[in-house]
Amino acid sequence: MTAVQAAALGWRGGFGRLLSAAVVSKFGDSLRTAAMPLLAASLTSDPMPVALVTACGYLPWLLFGLLGGAVADRVDQRRAMWAVDAVRGLLMAAFAVAVALGHASIALLLAVAFALTTLQTLFDNAATALLPSLVPTAALGRANARLMTGQQVAGTFLAAPLVPVLLLGGPSVPYAADAATYVLAAVLIASLRRPPAERAPRPAGSTLRGDIAAGLKALWADRALRGLCAATTLCNIGMGALIAMLVLHVTGWLDSGQAGFAAVLTAYGVGSVAGGLVAGRLAQRLGRIRSVFVAGTVQVGALVVLGTVRELWAAVAAMAVFGLMGLVWNANQTTLMQERSPAAMLGRISAAFRTTAVGGAPLGALLGGLVAAGWGLNTPALLAAALFGLAVAALAPLIN
Repeated sequence: MTAVQAAALGWRGGFGRLLSAAVVSKFGDSLRTAAMPLLAASLTSDPMPVALVTACGYLPWLLFGLLGGAVADRVDQRRAMWAVDAVRGLLMAAFAVAVALGHASIALLLAVAFALTTLQTLFDNAATALLPSLVPTAALGRANARLMTGQQVAGTFLAAPLVPVLLLGGPSVPYAADAATYVLAAVLIASLRRPPAERAPRPAGSTLRGDIAAGLKALWADRALRGLCAATTLCNIGMGALIAMLVLHVTGWLDSGQAGFAAVLTAYGVGSVAGGLVAGRLAQRLGRIRSVFVAGTVQVGALVVLGTVRELWAAVAAMAVFGLMGLVWNANQTTLMQERSPAAMLGRISAAFRTTAVGGAPLGALLGGLVAAGWGLNTPALLAAALFGLAVAALAPLIN
């Protein structure tokens, strides 16, 4: 990396503020992500309602994801991001008050998960489109890896170990902390100073529907992105099943309690941090598509171990490897999309990719609940292994 590229990844270039906002927000999100399944499990022992909470955290991508991408290409992405975070902060503050007053219910958890993800459809697409304007193209891979690694550090070394401690202060404390991080992230993003993006005048009569259709066509026309999108969709079905039932897998099948669940989440985060350190090197040696292929292959093995070895240490090791290769996959996938997409269409192509890919997670969450109820709490991990195997097979034709 040249001195110019290194400077572009600093605070003054804007990337540092975006990174700081992402890290702060991830810290709060990790508190909520760890606490909410435990709250759901305390309200019901039925696997299906717990799975529905996870499903509602993904479903808005099917309903609003494409619209969020089209809007992201039309508006000032910086303003959209800080406004969304401000609203999410207010929403989480209200949820924390409801939990503190003893009004938590599965219905409320479903509504909050749905609302947060609806707002996230605009935020994430705007963030993906904003990053290339802050760093040189040659530094995109490193920037994405730093963003994802910083987020994992915040979630792993700060948030995950704190969740049991914060819960001692009351069930609402993690959600109040999440609300505060949203507000701080909004302030950091609002402090970004960059000239408005230059956009070509839109054709007369252009509509959001037409913009969405153009994004879908552009994604379909690119063979590499199309194949990667199909593979990621299969993986996300598996991830939906795994994440929805992970708390019951650890606390029930492994009988390891809340401390065991925290250990598994921590191992996943540690592995992800390590993945951020090696993602760029693998891409340089193997290329981005091959790096994703290798990552998926290793993840299949980790999931098989998770679903067959009934020991906490095995689950911890498997999730560490799974997280490492997951970040290798995600960093190279995001960078490839940014490199291959026209700047004026990046929000829409990102939305088309994410809506198709993330849309598989609600299906996976429901499937996870069904197979767990019918065949045991370890079977969602094995279902995920099979789906990741299909994803790797879908990537094979792209390997030159």
